[in-house]
Amino acid sequence: MRRLSAWRSAATWRGRTALTMEVFWFVGIGVASTVAQAMLYWVLRQWSPPILANFTSLLVITVLNTEANRRLTFRRSPVRVLQAHLAAGGLFVLAYLVTSGAVLLFRHYRPTASPIAETLVLAPSFALVTVVRFTVLRVVVFRSHHQ
Repeated sequence: MRRLSAWRSAATWRGRTALTMEVFWFVGIGVASTVAQAMLYWVLRQWSPPILANFTSLLVITVLNTEANRRLTFRRSPVRVLQAHLAAGGLFVLAYLVTSGAVLLFRHYRPTASPIAETLVLAPSFALVTVVRFTVLRVVVFRSHHQ
């Protein structure tokens, strides 16, 4: 009985450690993704319309974010590259609608706003999208393969 209790305790500790590492990697990748997306949006916005700059920055960062999370955050998961990216692609559509809605709404009320002002408005949207992406991928894609 004592061995079973010790085994459960060790399993619980390993589970908590794994979750802690997932959160650690997620936060690091999420912060880097948000900063990179904001910077890429701002650069692209210098010569392209907001919707195109948003689409391109979101597409590039979604691919990089998904691969970083697959390799670092969920590295023990047997989920294949294509499966992870297909799931992220579905989330890309939602993310694009949210972030495009945010920038278009902002542009509606502030038509003369600078690209940096747009970027500052979009940064929280990018961060929210990253949190949703992590949550959905962890629960739906990667979690189903942990059990």
